[in-house]
Formats: sequence, C-alpha cells, structure tokens
Amino acid sequence: MDLRSLGVFVEVVRRGGFTAASSKVALTQPSISRVIKQLEEDIGQVLITRQHRSIVLTDAGKILFRHAQNLLRDHAALETELADLAGLKRGVLTLGIPPLSGTLFVPLIKRYKKTYPDIELVLFEKGSKATERALLAADMQLGTLILPLDSALYDSVPFFHDRLALAAPRHSHWATRESVKLKELKDEPFIIFPEDFALNDTVRNACAAAGFTPEIAASSSHFSLIAGLIDSGVGIALLPMSVVRGTNAVAVIRLEDPDIQWNIAIAWCRDFYLSHAAKALVNLVKAHPIDS
Repeated sequence: MDLRSLGVFVEVVRRGGFTAASSKVALTQPSISRVIKQLEEDIGQVLITRQHRSIVLTDAGKILFRHAQNLLRDHAALETELADLAGLKRGVLTLGIPPLSGTLFVPLIKRYKKTYPDIELVLFEKGSKATERALLAADMQLGTLILPLDSALYDSVPFFHDRLALAAPRHSHWATRESVKLKELKDEPFIIFPEDFALNDTVRNACAAAGFTPEIAASSSHFSLIAGLIDSGVGIALLPMSVVRGTNAVAVIRLEDPDIQWNIAIAWCRDFYLSHAAKALVNLVKAHPIDS
C-alpha cells in the first residue's frame, strides 16, 4: 500500500463512487478501479461492494478507511512541519471562505498578501459543511465556520458577527415594512442555498420553531442570481445583513421574532499542526478585527 493509493480509496468513499472521485484524484474510472483492485490484492480482502449505483464498504473497507484517513492527515502534517523547519519563504495556504460573503475577506487577504507576498493564498469557496469536511480531512488548515463550534474538535478566532434579514422583491408589499416576523413568511416561497451551506439548517430550524416548513422555490450560492430571482418574483430569501446592506437589487427588511444570528469564525482542527503561514493569518485576524 502507498499513500497515493490510500488517497484514491479515501476519495472514492467520501464521494460515494468511482466516477465522482475521478476529477478529485485526476484519474479515469478504469484507473481508479485498478487502484482499488490492487489494494484489495495487497490486503487480501474485498474493500468495496457495489449495490445499484452506490458503493458499500465491507468490514475490511471500514477499517482501512478509518486508518487511511489518519495516515493521510499525519502525512500532511509531516510535510507542513518539515517545510516550516526548513524555513521556506514560499508556500501555499488554503483558506475556506463562504461564497455569499467573500467580500468580507478582501481587507484580510490584501493585508496578508502585502505582509507575505510569496505565500500563495488559495481560496476554497464552498459552503461551511464542505469546508468542515476539508478541515477534518486535512485538505486545508483554516476555514470559515458558523459559530458555535465543537470545542473538542476546533480552535477558532471570531471573524464577523451578523444577523439575517428578509430580502424581498422591491415592488412587493414587504418593501413597505420596516420589520417582519418570521411566522408572517409561512406562505412565501423561499430561495435557499445548496446543501453544503450550514445556513440552510439555520433557516429551516428557525422556520420550524416559527411553526412552518418553508416551500423551496430555488437554491443558489451566488448573490447576483439570488437577487435576480427575488426581484423577478420567484421567492424571498433570508440573507446575512452584510450581504444585502446597501444593495438596490432587492428590498431589505429587518427580521425580528426571532433575531437570527449569523456569527462566523476562522477555525482549525485542534489536533492538527498549524503552519507558520496559517498562524500568521490567524494573528492578522486577531490584530485587525472587522466591524460587524
């Protein structure tokens, strides 16, 4: 067994199939099949069985998956620590940021690049659930997650405190209101976010507490598309105030009863090694907090 083969196996399991894993590991489906077959021959046991269009891990596959993840994380930490020990001035730091609020990070990124111009900053722009999976898999060191966090898994530094507001069509009856209660929206179609967004859970749970299940009209992670759908009458959305403040594309109405908080932090796994490049970004966040 080698780390490359273990990495292919882990991605197949995480993504639920050979085809879904092919773009991540840069291999064709037949090549992935050969890698898995070789692993099974090395171990002497079947690792994966296929049922309909999905894969199922055998008991041996479950054991290998658990240990393979640990081995890959340890290898990533080893490479990072050795790079730091060598005093490399160049490097790569991946940072997970929320697509909806990416502009909040512009001052931080500008300050970081000015101070550390030779560090390549790679932005992972997906929902916080995808960011959390990447953190736990050691695919990145730092990511933006919604507070509160599991303190047994993560350390973090607060980045931004916000709350949700109603975004409605500019010519709707909501546009004349200064505030609205969530339960008043029970008959409105909602525009939500892709499933990897933890903000979806926040919205759904708040609606459930208000006594209704929202009707879903559409989903998107791009504010310009969401705003266009809202303005065309497809539905309404609950969005962070920092995203909609100052926009002319939709009407923004204060949401009350409940006041839904959206507080985010820069987080990292407690048990993983944090590189000098990552520590430098965390220190910048601490030294230059942004206004909420």
